Formats: sequence, structure tokens, C-alpha cells
Amino acid sequence: MPLQLLSFDLDGTLVDTAGEIAQAANMTLADAGLPPASLEQVTRLIGGGAQALMQRLLALTQPPIATTAQQQAALLRRFDRAYAQVAGTLARPYPGCHETLEQLRSVGVQLACVTNKEHIFARQVLQATQLDGFFALLIGGDTLAQKKPHHSVLDHVRRAFATAPEQTAHVGDSRIDVLAARNAGVAAWAVSYGYNAGLPISDAGPDRIFDSLPAL
Repeated sequence: MPLQLLSFDLDGTLVDTAGEIAQAANMTLADAGLPPASLEQVTRLIGGGAQALMQRLLALTQPPIATTAQQQAALLRRFDRAYAQVAGTLARPYPGCHETLEQLRSVGVQLACVTNKEHIFARQVLQATQLDGFFALLIGGDTLAQKKPHHSVLDHVRRAFATAPEQTAHVGDSRIDVLAARNAGVAAWAVSYGYNAGLPISDAGPDRIFDSLPAL
């Protein structure tokens, strides 16, 4: 059965956003009187959304900082304010991104963007990089009751486009994306670059690995 739907992860798959995420994280840490994190530290934590990233950054401090739920909520509000200022300003589409999406769309493949980044920031990044016009559907980490890798996320996407699992593939850069595809019963495609906590994406066992977006 021919492929009819491709869903794409955003950070580390379509767009390199590590620099701006690190900038927002360090603005947040500085505002809380905490030491900055390195770009490498932040990059390894990308994939689970802002809350997971900030919680893991706090755990990396020496000694680790114990925070209450109220303090964590305040820290996340700080991050939201910081990232609202920088989202899209340093983001760069990976080589061939626009051309690849245009070619896929021209042959009738339906396209969705499915990310664990909060919806408002995902939209901001897509608009800043002129990628927003390619996607008929954008799912952020706070759009649905669950986020990747829960099966319901890609199930929702398939239902929105009325496609069967065997007509669908999800493309990402991390183990989270591979698990999301597996849990929903769709093909798990991966790019060899990106973040994935600094580990080779081959360790996650995707169905196919592409070294660039044009290779799709």
C-alpha cells in the first residue's frame, strides 16, 4: 500500500533549535540565580518538552537542587517567558528541508508536524523558518492529553488524515520518535543527525535511517 502520510518531528529533525533552547534555558537559570548549562548539556536533554528539560537540568546541578512543585512551576513560567523571546531567532532548517517537503507535497504525500515542544513555540519556530505552510496539522506536546511516545498521539494524526497504519510513517531523530511510531503501529523512520541524547539513532532500531532530508 503506497505511503500517504508522513509526520515529522521538529527539533533535531526539520530544524536545528539547540542554540535557542540553550539560550532560553540559561536565561531561566540566570533569573533563578543558578549557574548556566553548556550547549552540549542542553542538546542532550532535548526531546521531552520544556518541563522535562528544566527538571533534568536542575538534576545536573552540583549538588542537585531539590525543588517543590510550586518552585518548578515558577521555573517553567520563567522558561516560557524566555523562550517566547528567542523561539525561531536561532532556528535553522536542516539542508534541503524546504525542497524535500515541497517535493513530498507535490506527489500527494500528506504532511504533519508532531513535536513534544509546546504548541505555541512550535508554531513560532515553523513561522520563523517559513515551514508552517507545509503542514496541514501541527501537534505540540500540550495539544493532546498525552505526548510522544504515547500511541494516542500518532493515532490522532492518522485519524485526522484518514490513513491506515501501513500508509503512514513518522520521521524523527530520537528514541522517543521511534517508540512513538512503534506504539502506534506505523513505520519508524529516522534521520542520522539530530539530538537523541547524544546516542546513535541506530541503537533505537528504526525501520529506516536517512542521512539527510532529501534522502527521504
